[in-house]
Amino acid sequence: MSDNKELRGPEDASRIAIHEDYEVRYWSNKFGVTHEQLKEAVDAVGHSAAAVEEHLKG
Repeated sequence: MSDNKELRGPEDASRIAIHEDYEVRYWSNKFGVTHEQLKEAVDAVGHSAAAVEEHLKG
């Protein structure tokens, strides 16, 4: 089963798929950060949405 690129939100709300443009847009908007800041946070703490949110609140 492939990802539906038309979705506005993530397939799995607990994980950030940084390689999917629509998810990068969704999570960047949700956390109020740039795409680069989101990618840096994922690099720092992994793909867990909760961990990324905590890291960005920092």
